[in-house]
Parts: sequence; structure tokens; C-alpha cells
Amino acid sequence: MSSRKVAVKVTIAGEEYSLKSDATPEHARAVAEHVDGVIKSIIDSGTVVETHRAAILAALQITDQLFRSREARDELENGLLSLSADVRRWLPPAKRAGEADS
Repeated sequence: MSSRKVAVKVTIAGEEYSLKSDATPEHARAVAEHVDGVIKSIIDSGTVVETHRAAILAALQITDQLFRSREARDELENGLLSLSADVRRWLPPAKRAGEADS
């Protein structure tokens, strides 16, 4: 990512927006397409008609996905740290670089 903000035109729920972001234009478009897709799927489900309500539900759904991904990443990281500690114990003392006081 560069520090210079780039303007990108995107369409979300039938409305055009000009996003200013320091991400690449491709990334900004992909994010907008994802948001647009989630909003469309909520509207297509037939439970919500108003776009602003669908946008709020989409924000909740996307945030839930983010939180679940973070939890999964943390669990994976903790598992790898535990496995690394187990493997480190099997190594000869001279090969145990970075070993804590265990």
C-alpha cells in the first residue's frame, strides 16, 4: 500500500461512490464488490426491502465474518506456538534457538 490516496469509483446497491483509499484500486473495487454482493444477497432473500436496512445487516454479517476469522487465526496461532514449543523440546539444546525458560 502506498501513502498516497487514490480515488476509485464503485457501485454499491445501485449507487455510485467515489472512494479515497491508500489501497490499490483493485483492492478497493474488490471490497466494494464484496459489500455489494452481501447487500444484494440480503435483499434477494426477501426478508429486507429497504437498502439502508440491508446495508446495516450486511455490515453486521461482514463484521461477524471478520471477528470469526480473527478468532480462527488466533486459535491457529496459539496451536502453532504450542506445537513449536513441543518440537523445540525434541531438538538438541544447541538447536533450541529462542527457547523461553521452560
